[in-house]
Amino acid sequence: MDSPYTLKQRIALAIVPRLASAVICCLGATLRYEDVCDPGTLPGYDTPPPAIYAFWHRCLLASAWRFRNRGVTILISRSFDGELIARTVERLGFIAVRGSSSRDGAAGLRNLQRAYVAGNYCAITADGPRGPAQVAKPGVVQLARLVNSTVGAFYVHPHSAWQANSWDRFLIPKPFSRVTVAWTSQVPADQAAVQAALDHSVELAQPK
Repeated sequence: MDSPYTLKQRIALAIVPRLASAVICCLGATLRYEDVCDPGTLPGYDTPPPAIYAFWHRCLLASAWRFRNRGVTILISRSFDGELIARTVERLGFIAVRGSSSRDGAAGLRNLQRAYVAGNYCAITADGPRGPAQVAKPGVVQLARLVNSTVGAFYVHPHSAWQANSWDRFLIPKPFSRVTVAWTSQVPADQAAVQAALDHSVELAQPK
């Protein structure tokens, strides 16, 4: 069967994920992570799966190292850029399922539902893939209602970072930065509650 990608894209797919995952590993090894939690709340990796977590798109890079090799399922679009990301994160031990909130939304939800039922963590960039920034889309709530689950939120805050000139103000941690991972209490499958939890996670991560 013919490849859906051009020769240039196939070359990129062969090189970029290997290079990107290596850079993430080299950078990640220098970062110093610490968790802060709402009272009575445990970090997600100390909570047995299955579970659903929402976070903001700008946290992806710092999250990739912290949550590596934990079998976390993430939703990634079927675009070429999505294919690059999927192949990169799979090298870091994530499970990539395809679909997005803007295209193939129903298929993406079904794939996440299967992952949850199979006993996995499901992490969703609530404002991805194209924003608006820090405004939760309904996909997280739709998934939680499908599987009768609550939702947790987290925010990954590098204390020293470069900020990209992108729609989400993507964060690139500087080497040897301290990184706070803030975890909120679980909330019901309600749009306003999920938005509030995500907003609270940002506040919780800020230096005191």
